[in-house]
Amino acid sequence: MTERAEDREGSLTTATAALGLEALISRAARAGKGPAPVDRWNPAFCGDLDMEIRQDGTWFYQGTPIGRMPLVQLFSSVLRKDEDGRTYLVTPVERVGIRVVDAPFIAVEMDVCGTGDGQVITFRTNVGDVIEAGPEHPLRFVDEEATGGLKPYVLVRGRLEALLARPVMYELVEHGEEIEVGGRRTFAVRSKGAVYPIMPAEKLQRLSA
Repeated sequence: MTERAEDREGSLTTATAALGLEALISRAARAGKGPAPVDRWNPAFCGDLDMEIRQDGTWFYQGTPIGRMPLVQLFSSVLRKDEDGRTYLVTPVERVGIRVVDAPFIAVEMDVCGTGDGQVITFRTNVGDVIEAGPEHPLRFVDEEATGGLKPYVLVRGRLEALLARPVMYELVEHGEEIEVGGRRTFAVRSKGAVYPIMPAEKLQRLSA
């Protein structure tokens, strides 16, 4: 009975306001350093947690920003997005839901080396992930109907994506080129041999006029 009571005290879902972050840290830290093998874990769902990742990538716990980057990096290492479209913090023994306004990560920096089919675009996220866009980490571009703009994302791991920060998006577009995709001239970018369409070339011409 004593052991089970201690487990409950340390549980993510029963942490008190005073000890909540400490309990979260303890559970997440047990998963190990770096991205944890969350896809191999199948723990029971233990409810939702009052944690949210805002559109700018800021993490909130009980309405308060988590200002300590080591904590954010720790929690990000045990994130998982499931087929139901929801995002969870996952440890070997628990799975709790959190809210994500847009993407869980933000790509805050990029680097480009090579040209043509040999070009490689590398991104760094706000939590320290470094990824090379390509077949394992594809880019996608979503039309933003409300503003008429474009939102680019890069897959980080699993189903977790990073939204490219606006300065990074502008830098990425500078490396775009017109390429024929499916018989149609398309403005696109290349990375690691893959081609990622951004928009039809004629649409780009209209926007540039």
